[in-house]
Amino acid sequence: MSAPATAPAGASADPAPGLVATVVRLKLSLLRNGLRQSSGRRAAYVASAVLTLLFAALLLLGLIALRGHAHAVSLVVLLVAVFGLGWAVMPLFFPGGDETLDPTRLVMLPLRPLPLVRALLAASLVGIGPLLTLLMLAGSVVSVAHGAAAWAVGVLAVVLGLLVCVALARAVAAANTRLLTSRKGRDLAVLSGLVIAVGVQVVNFGVQRLGTSGLGELDTPGAVLRWLPPASAVGAVDSVSAGDYGVAALQLAVSAGALALLVAAWARSMTRLMTSPDGSTLQAGEPAARERRGRAGWARLLPGGRTGAVMERSLRYVWRDPKTKAAWVTSLAIGLIVPVFNAVQGTGSIYFACFAAGMLGIQMYNQFGQDTSAFWMVALTISSTRDAYDELRARALALLLITLPYATLVTVLTTALLGDWARLPEVLGLSLALLGAMLATGAWTSARFPYSIPQEGYKNVAPGQAGLAWIAVFGGMVSAALLCAPVIAVTIWLNVSEGGDAWTWTLLPGGAVYGAGITLLGLRLAAPRTATRLPEILAAVSKG
Repeated sequence: MSAPATAPAGASADPAPGLVATVVRLKLSLLRNGLRQSSGRRAAYVASAVLTLLFAALLLLGLIALRGHAHAVSLVVLLVAVFGLGWAVMPLFFPGGDETLDPTRLVMLPLRPLPLVRALLAASLVGIGPLLTLLMLAGSVVSVAHGAAAWAVGVLAVVLGLLVCVALARAVAAANTRLLTSRKGRDLAVLSGLVIAVGVQVVNFGVQRLGTSGLGELDTPGAVLRWLPPASAVGAVDSVSAGDYGVAALQLAVSAGALALLVAAWARSMTRLMTSPDGSTLQAGEPAARERRGRAGWARLLPGGRTGAVMERSLRYVWRDPKTKAAWVTSLAIGLIVPVFNAVQGTGSIYFACFAAGMLGIQMYNQFGQDTSAFWMVALTISSTRDAYDELRARALALLLITLPYATLVTVLTTALLGDWARLPEVLGLSLALLGAMLATGAWTSARFPYSIPQEGYKNVAPGQAGLAWIAVFGGMVSAALLCAPVIAVTIWLNVSEGGDAWTWTLLPGGAVYGAGITLLGLRLAAPRTATRLPEILAAVSKG
């Protein structure tokens, strides 16, 4: 149901004069009432506020201390750009953090979109995040402003930068409101762990580069970022300090234009939300039928019978289930970042490429837990050891469809970055042997130590099953390392023995055969345990 876009008859064309104040009070009331729910929530909010303000104070002092540095402007425009990116992605990962981010809650009110946009923009300035951004922008201006004109432009730059950041968050939230208020949209927050993992590696890489090369490394990206909003507003302050008033005017115009475009996009999204029905409920049958026909295409490439059906089910979990997808995406990203970033820095070893196979091999652990309570339908199809073996084998094959080409790609890329092509066969052979060992131990621990994965929230283990998860994952990883000991021993022997380098190529076929053999052995050993422990497995994975 949608509200009219215009005010009712008899009302003035403009909203009530106190609309901005009313929405700001609404924001404060939502915050106050949320904190009244529990003492734990109040304590968490106060603690986060204190830590954020402490970080903001230290950041402000650090930026002020940077004043006069030759490369200060390059650092501050990069910092402002990073904050702007954070404001853009914040609504996608934390849609429930602010009730006023959902404009559909206000569509029944007789309000025009543009006045409502102004009121919500003012309400968005209330909170810890805007205060942190304000102090960061103020410190950035202090570090680059020289002269009265620069200080005057700096005040405008702080206001523009803050408004661009807030408007960016609101525009993204309004454009994705239908998605963010759905279950799939809320499950996007599960991927925040991936963003943090990737961000930590990027920051670590950048800090190491700056530690060896100095802030001069930021001059090249800084020259580009100073023309992108909201960093262009701070770049204008530096341009005025240098006497480039024309350049400063253009940079301010870029930020002002970006603010106008963001507000216009936000207002357009608000208008659509207030006057249009939810399109996701219209004509659902025909797109769904087309989607089913499209999915049938790739499914035809899988084997027939039980093997193909189980493989298809497992691949659908990877694509559709938020928790499974998050685990896979995180493993894929970290498995690539660790070897490649170390290779780029020149401090890594080619053997780090085995990290990719290890990260993806973990996905074999707790195979039945990802089914949750739906595992009872799988259990009904398992009546013998042979059925259990076919089930486990098909799940391993589905994993190999992704893991084999990925591990090969990461190994070749790492080898190319390090230029050590002579070791490619042995490293790839080690990766295949490690993958086989993890598939074997993963199949066994899936039957011996199953645990439930809650579908809601951020926990990956049901309460009371953390010990099972630790035993399954870390115990299995240790066992996989021990199973790889023969291949590791042969690798070391060939590298230290005289003339052994000429035979290292045999590690590729040897590792592949060893990995395949150990996988089949693990599946054979896990199958009878799976068949006899079906009730226990079902009880464990259904707990959450």
